This record gives sequence, C-alpha cells and structure tokens, in this order.
Amino acid sequence: MTRSHPLGRAARREWGPLWTAVRTALATERLRAVPLTLGAVCLTALLQVVQNSSWGYGPVQALGAVRAEDPVWAALLRTPLSLFVPALDLPVWGALAQVLLVFGVAEICLGRWRTLLIAYGATVAGTLYARIGVAIGPDGFLGLPGSDARIVDTGPSAAVVALAVCVCWAYRARFTAGLVIAAMVVEIVVKDNLAGKEHLAAIVAALVLCAVPGLRGWRRQGLGEGGGTRSGAPPIRS
Repeated sequence: MTRSHPLGRAARREWGPLWTAVRTALATERLRAVPLTLGAVCLTALLQVVQNSSWGYGPVQALGAVRAEDPVWAALLRTPLSLFVPALDLPVWGALAQVLLVFGVAEICLGRWRTLLIAYGATVAGTLYARIGVAIGPDGFLGLPGSDARIVDTGPSAAVVALAVCVCWAYRARFTAGLVIAAMVVEIVVKDNLAGKEHLAAIVAALVLCAVPGLRGWRRQGLGEGGGTRSGAPPIRS
C-alpha cells in the first residue's frame, strides 16, 4: 500500500471537506446551487456597463457611491448597492471573478442568507471604519488622512475577504484563513491606503461573526436553506 505524501495529507485535511461540499453541490444542483452568486455577478456586470455610459454614471453614483464625508444615513442606504458597484480604477474582471468564486463557495458552504449577512456586515464595517479612521487622523493608529473622506468607496473586496475567512473558519481550514489575514496585513504594509485598512475592518467583522455563540458551527447541510442533508456532504464537526 502506497503512503500518501505528507503535503497531500495536509492538503486533504485543510481543503478536503470544503472541496467535497462544493463538488457535491455543483454535481447535484449545478447552477441552481448558486442563484445568489449568479445574480450578484450579473448585477455587478450590469452596473459596470451602466456607470461607464454617458447617462448612467450619475445615477449609479447617487445610488451606490459611498464616501466617508457622506451623512451616515445616506452611506448606509447606499452600502448594499455599493457592494456590487465595481471600482472605476480597477479591472472589472477582477471583481467579477471574486464574486463568482468566493460568493459561490460561500453560498454553497454557508447558505444564501448567511452569505448575504456576512457580505453586508463586512461592507458596513468597512464603511464605518472609514469614518472612524478619518476622525482619528493620519497620526493615530490605523487612522486615515482627511482626503480619504472624499474617496468613492465601492466594490465587493471587503465582503470577499470576510466570506473567505468565514468559510475557512466553518470548514476548519485555519491555515488558509491565516494566509488570507496575513495577506491583508502585508497589503497594509506595502500599500497603506483606505482599501487595505477596510479589508482589516472586514476581517474583524468576520471574526466577530464567527465567534458569536450559536454561529460557530456555520456549515450548510441541505440543498435548501432549511432542507435535508445533502448526500455526500461532510458532517458538521463540533
């Protein structure tokens, strides 16, 4: 009997249950397993087309552009749509790939409503952090310069980071979760900007959600949000 390589065993321990859950869902349900993700990808692509048109930039900005200088009520009202408005200074394919991959895995592994809750909570955390950071100022710990209050803050990146951490937490892929967090810290060291610090705020929000009693076992078991056990899905480990 051939022994498996230690790296192979480590990879199976780290990603085996997660891979089994995703593969089983896609094999049995196909695209029906990820309706939220498909809708999010389509909405992101549509908003990209609209905001780059001569007539659509203004409406998209009015409904989905968030700035730290905006009134809190306006920022919170725009935050849900801002999650799907691609940043104008970044390639849209990156946002679409993030949403398709990470939202898709999260929808399968955590469930639709949990995915929405984490994505929105992380985005709100980033939005609120920007205000706190500007108030602290550039000389304070994790503070921001006043000019950052005028930066348009949109896109799915904060939600993607938080969802990645929560999926890793739920499936005990702790090494991968640590890599995601370490990458965000390195991002701050290399390029100290608003986006990087909002990613850290999103990670904090994700860890808080993961640590809430009763939510620590976030693992989707059924094909539906409250359905029966999916055949072949890994059991929840306590």
